[in-house]
Amino acid sequence: MTMTVIWTGMVVLSILCGLAAGRGPEVAAAAVEGAAAAVELALSIAGMLCLWTGVMEVMRQSGLADLLSRLLGPVLRRLFPQAAQDRDTMDSISANVSANLLGLGSAATPLGLEAARRLAAKSPGVASDALCMLVVCNTASIQLIPTTVASVRAAEGCAAPFDILPAVWLASALSVGVGIAACKIFSRVWRD
Repeated sequence: MTMTVIWTGMVVLSILCGLAAGRGPEVAAAAVEGAAAAVELALSIAGMLCLWTGVMEVMRQSGLADLLSRLLGPVLRRLFPQAAQDRDTMDSISANVSANLLGLGSAATPLGLEAARRLAAKSPGVASDALCMLVVCNTASIQLIPTTVASVRAAEGCAAPFDILPAVWLASALSVGVGIAACKIFSRVWRD
């Protein structure tokens, strides 16, 4: 609700400033161009999302998702020791992390919600350490292939949309590392 008020206020203020400056036709033209660009961008992102969601489904049906889940298992068991014995919860967390690794934030969301539901069922009414860790890892998410950003760059005419990979890898690794460290520190501080 707050973001709706902020965005609506920004749009109304921009229109009023444009009209007050005597640039009504330019404001109207910018609104039309912006709407057209938004539709084009949404279709471009939807196409990339469909492609990578399909890749995830092929990985799942071919067994590659299970292999990735087994590869991630030791790390995830250390990050989520409270859930390590629950296979279904660990599978949900692993699928969420896998989707995030591929930069599929929109595809990762339902997987993350399923994992969060499973973790929340173990401690109703209280956000457990495992649930907080999931939120941190899901929010910061290490991305090996930033598909959404690359699709936006490609839609805007970038010749090499994946040339940002080293920066993305560094930034996402740092954000996840700091997030995990903070989560571990706060879980110890508040427990004592």
